[in-house]
Amino acid sequence: MRQVGKSIADRQLLREGQKILVAVSGGLDSMVLLHVLRHLAGAHRWKLTVAHFNHQLRGEAGAADERLVRQTARGFNLPCVTGRGDVRAAARKEGISLEMAGRKLRHDFLARTARRLGIGTIALGHHADDQVELFFLRLLRGTGGQGLAGMQWSNASPSDASIRLVRPLLDQTKAALREAGQAAGARYCEDATNEKLDIERNRVRHELIPLLRRHYQARLEQRVLRLMDLAGAEAEVVAGLAARWLEGPRRKPFDRLALAVQRRVIHQQLSRLGQAPDFDLVERLRLTPNTAVSVNAEQTVRRDAEGMLRLQKAAEIQFGSGCGEIVLANKRGRAAFGGLALSWEIGEGGGRGFGPEANVEYFDADKVGEKVWVRHWQPGDRFQPIGTRSARKLQDLFTNMKVPRAQRHRRVVAVTVQGELFWVEGLRMSEGFKLGPETVRRLKWRWRRY
Repeated sequence: MRQVGKSIADRQLLREGQKILVAVSGGLDSMVLLHVLRHLAGAHRWKLTVAHFNHQLRGEAGAADERLVRQTARGFNLPCVTGRGDVRAAARKEGISLEMAGRKLRHDFLARTARRLGIGTIALGHHADDQVELFFLRLLRGTGGQGLAGMQWSNASPSDASIRLVRPLLDQTKAALREAGQAAGARYCEDATNEKLDIERNRVRHELIPLLRRHYQARLEQRVLRLMDLAGAEAEVVAGLAARWLEGPRRKPFDRLALAVQRRVIHQQLSRLGQAPDFDLVERLRLTPNTAVSVNAEQTVRRDAEGMLRLQKAAEIQFGSGCGEIVLANKRGRAAFGGLALSWEIGEGGGRGFGPEANVEYFDADKVGEKVWVRHWQPGDRFQPIGTRSARKLQDLFTNMKVPRAQRHRRVVAVTVQGELFWVEGLRMSEGFKLGPETVRRLKWRWRRY
């Protein structure tokens, strides 16, 4: 209790005499949080209200959690507000995971309750073990420094920016919370779904982290938390530099900003425009000024030379019907089609000694032939990327790669006289036209968007 109270004071998480909505699920972490805040409330004149959200995913077990939270609040003489939501229906409707749907409905309920009661702060029970699990989840999904920093001690509610979330237990391990709970006589419910290995977080918790701790680093949690702290501090600096650049009256030229600041400038603008700032989108905007990039079927976003983004309505896009002929008889040449500048060069020899180059592929020139056509992809087109066993519909390949629908209609393909696709913009080269020991002449194929 004393250590948690010190963290709250050191980090200035809660003010004297403050109203606090305590989110209590019924599990160990949130029940310990409730005991801690109730223990400290008298000295700090806090006014506590308990809130519980039933996700309706666990039947009687979920109802038992709700009963326990109500009983505990009544025993502490604290007001208690409960809510329910059909998480499965929300997940189906939005096309998102149960975890994401549950999180959204829960935060919406908490923010709605806080507004109604005139409460500006919501306390959550996240702890150090949650942080470590989140680190690996984000690492495996691919994230930057800000993502690796994990949860903050305090931040705005995702459902209402005027309401602040605080996490007083963020530096406490689950083992420490279990010990504190036993000392306080806290009752709590165990969630059986936490043992199911079909849930990614549970696999990280029960398989990956124990494996790494056992075979690679006994003090894994401490090392990860330290790295998260370092990444968070550095990401905060970069975010501050980007925000100051965006708000400043006299800006340094965008292309002279440090790489990390360029990315954060674009990231922040995408967030303000309500767009998901994934890495590929940020990089395309950073590297190609004055080029419209599709973000969904209705909208494109464009970065001007000064670094500012503009969201625009996408024009209706149809399959391209045009076709351009390219004769490869000459050793080198250039062409343009569909917003692409293309160039090629024929050389002697096979397929060794060529490192990866941006927007460059090497093909067996004799397999490609003396003449090819470039066009936009069409319904029914099939392609066999290198390393795969058979050709597949381009439609399916684009879907698996999560290429936006509007963007895939702009993709250019190159076709042989026999009608085989040997190159598709944005995909790996074709398996059937790769260089090999039998290659006599190689085709160097280069492209860029303009």
